[in-house]
Amino acid sequence: MITYPILLEQFKTLLKDNALKFTKQRELILKFLYENHGHYTPEEIYMLLKQAHPDVNIGIATVYRTLTLLEESGIVSSISFGVQGKKYELGIKKHHDHLICTSCGKIIEFFDETIENQQEKIARAFNFKMTDHAMKIVGICEMCQKNQETPKPEEKF
Repeated sequence: MITYPILLEQFKTLLKDNALKFTKQRELILKFLYENHGHYTPEEIYMLLKQAHPDVNIGIATVYRTLTLLEESGIVSSISFGVQGKKYELGIKKHHDHLICTSCGKIIEFFDETIENQQEKIARAFNFKMTDHAMKIVGICEMCQKNQETPKPEEKF
């Protein structure tokens, strides 16, 4: 995995190329994603940064704009939840796919060589040059399945 100093230099170059200033707020967003392995909404990132750095004046708009810039550059990737928005993660990790629980929102990362090979086989069959792919499987995680109440049979009167 890429080291933080190298990632930070890439980020500074990205900001310069887009005529944007390097600020403490933007650096905190990048550092948060680098240090926290997981998937976060912009609002979660904003709230966690406000809690961790109450002395730094950071706005939600800065979080959104910075995430958009990072995503467009490939440093960050996102998973879309439709009207519920996106969750972001550092995009420079080794390729993986996602299982997403619709009950609790848990996201499980996984890698399966058979699935990867099948996707390449399908692309070749259609003479399609695959440059990237993302797979998300949506359902109910094991814990939520266990916590769901079993339906009670209807009482007959």
